[in-house]
Amino acid sequence: MDEAILELAQQRLGYVFRDVNLLQLALTHASVADSRVRSNERMEFLGDAVLGLIVCQRTYELYPHLLEGEMTKIKSTVVSRAACAVMARQIGLIDCLWLGKGMRVHDVLPQSLAAAVLEAVIAAMYFDASAAEEGAGAGLERARALVLPLVEPLIERAFASGHQENFKSILQQHAQQHLHDTPQYVILEQKGPDHAKNFHVCVQIGERQFPSSWGQSKKTAEQQAALLALYELGITVVDEDGHVRVVTSGDEKPLNGDGNGNGDGNGNGGLEAGEGGSNGAEPGAEIPPPK
Repeated sequence: MDEAILELAQQRLGYVFRDVNLLQLALTHASVADSRVRSNERMEFLGDAVLGLIVCQRTYELYPHLLEGEMTKIKSTVVSRAACAVMARQIGLIDCLWLGKGMRVHDVLPQSLAAAVLEAVIAAMYFDASAAEEGAGAGLERARALVLPLVEPLIERAFASGHQENFKSILQQHAQQHLHDTPQYVILEQKGPDHAKNFHVCVQIGERQFPSSWGQSKKTAEQQAALLALYELGITVVDEDGHVRVVTSGDEKPLNGDGNGNGDGNGNGGLEAGEGGSNGAEPGAEIPPPK
């Protein structure tokens, strides 16, 4: 790996590695490694656990009244693949990831790869600081210094939204209680190679079919399709900051909308364009395919 890339990564992380080999391993994708063991996959496993611990502790501290299930929903949102991919881009890790030539075929890196490099780098910092300062506590504090400014706004947003971006769950609850049916998710089309496949999905409830959505995974496409259905049913609104929240009052209307779930088009459920979000599409309108 080019030493300039390692230097750039350290600048963006605000941390100088004692053992730069740890950083190199964290930035190495399996497509360029001699074997998967020599890629960042093992570090991704550990980094996921470290990230989860940091998020769980901060959620516990911020909301002493929440029960386990409610905290679990917040944690699941904040450590999701989509959220980790956004954080990796915020730091600027995408430019530092060492990939095989065939992996950079899209303008936007698949969110699974972006999320993986964030988790791997967290593990690398944890190991490096633990060894240099003689203790796992030092490693955890170093990882916390990187992660906490990124995740705390996401924790607060997930708490305030009332949905934690689990739009499928909200839609299912509403459909079963008020429409006496269960949502079905229909795959309309698939595009792209196996390692970066995109899915075109719509929701159908009974005989009614709702607007469709593209996503970088089946799960993401289904969540976004559920969100479009919720818009059309008037269950979710977009606040002034462009974030999605669940309507809590029966007479509340969507922001700048017509009262029928057709809002102003900024609702992305906290996801950025390219991460399976709405890509600026009008709520209630079909989300176009990726470029």
